[in-house]
Amino acid sequence: MSLRLYLDEDAMRAALVTALRNSGVDVMTAAEANRLGDADEQHLRWATEQQRVLYSFNVKDFSRIHNALIAQEGAHAGIIVVTRQGFSIGAQVQGVLKLMAEKLATDFRNQLVYLSNYIAT
Repeated sequence: MSLRLYLDEDAMRAALVTALRNSGVDVMTAAEANRLGDADEQHLRWATEQQRVLYSFNVKDFSRIHNALIAQEGAHAGIIVVTRQGFSIGAQVQGVLKLMAEKLATDFRNQLVYLSNYIAT
């Protein structure tokens, strides 16, 4: 199964969504899913129900949520966090494509991945 992304409200910039889709990435945004205004936990729950990896700039909150879920033996479909909003659209797309080349969607289960580890600097 290939990687399917769910971009929360922090990450759903139109240019990023378009660039990812043009690169063949399956992307759903919080707006498209009618999830605007949901709490972070709700975004992650919905993404997991849809078998989508959540993509966000909200490193602090999703790191906390991930750690709490793992401690409680909970599960999620995966989280990709972008540590700097200053990464260009191109760099983010290249990072996602590198991730996709290296990992199956199932490899993301219960994982918190920092996109910066996949972006050439």
